[in-house]
Amino acid sequence: MDRQLSEIGVIPVTNSIIESLYPELKSPDKKVNWLEKQGLIIRLKRGLYVLNPEYSGKTLSGELIANHLYTPSYISMSTALRYYGFIPEAVYVHQSMTVKHPRNFQTPVGNYDYKYISRQAFPIGVRSMHKGEYAFLIASPEKALCDLIANSSKVILRYMKDVETYLAQDIRMDMDEFYKMDASIFEDYINVGKKADSISTLLKFLKR
Repeated sequence: MDRQLSEIGVIPVTNSIIESLYPELKSPDKKVNWLEKQGLIIRLKRGLYVLNPEYSGKTLSGELIANHLYTPSYISMSTALRYYGFIPEAVYVHQSMTVKHPRNFQTPVGNYDYKYISRQAFPIGVRSMHKGEYAFLIASPEKALCDLIANSSKVILRYMKDVETYLAQDIRMDMDEFYKMDASIFEDYINVGKKADSISTLLKFLKR
């Protein structure tokens, strides 16, 4: 792999950025097409690419790709809870929240699903996670749980027993970790987020 291309690392980039790596070429756009046909780069969607890990030797970050594929967005729900080790099941779709219209992308490197959240609720409990040479936006465990409940149509938490069943049986939450959660994030979410009644019951369960 040529030196210019290796500078990209694992960060998703636009075709214009790839073209800028080859200023000496008269038709750098043809270079992008050639790189894709050779399998050196992978197209995530029109105009957005990542280096093929088989050639770069670097593992792609599904979280980083999710942030770049549809912006603004952050990793959340089951994907975030699994990332932190709060739930045991593997998650095969990268779940994110966005202030734009809901979308789904099927790419050669995974499936990415985006749910809508209001602009007021978006920044609550969102953090930047640094991993080596890059960083991505991800919900805190508290925010991820709120987003999951808010976007699960059949989940209605009216009573303490409902919360206990949902956490311990339905999503198999690590209850020791749950009781360490920051109540203030739930409180902030209740003021502006969806399913305030269910989140309020969840908060009461945490504080009991």
